[in-house]
Amino acid sequence: MSEIPDHIVENARIASGLPDNTHNREKMRAALAVAGVMAQSKASRDVITERERQKTVEGWTPDHDDDHDDDALSKAAACYALAGTNQDESLYIHGSWKGLTDLFWPWDAEWWKPKDRRRNLVRAGALILAEIERLDRTRDAP
Repeated sequence: MSEIPDHIVENARIASGLPDNTHNREKMRAALAVAGVMAQSKASRDVITERERQKTVEGWTPDHDDDHDDDALSKAAACYALAGTNQDESLYIHGSWKGLTDLFWPWDAEWWKPKDRRRNLVRAGALILAEIERLDRTRDAP
């Protein structure tokens, strides 16, 4: 595989929140190389970069994800995927108004941090990737 361009490494490092130093740039370059980012579109690179950020910065490792066998990752992905769309409007259910996150967000409200539409979709994609990987590990388990 060819060398990953510095601008891709730098964008990934910034997105991950890692401080700017040689060690972190090389760590990100190695992670991106393993992920095969050169053969992917910007959108898929951004999803993989976000997934790496979730693991390295937030600490949401595969072991942590394996504890979410309650569809939490899928529900969170759905919330981010629909945030800011007409599906994100409040619904009147059982005598009260409920928003999308009231109905489906699986974690405490402090973890709900929507951004712009594209960023929300990147987060949704990374959460879907985490859920698919979790399912694959479950199927591969003895």
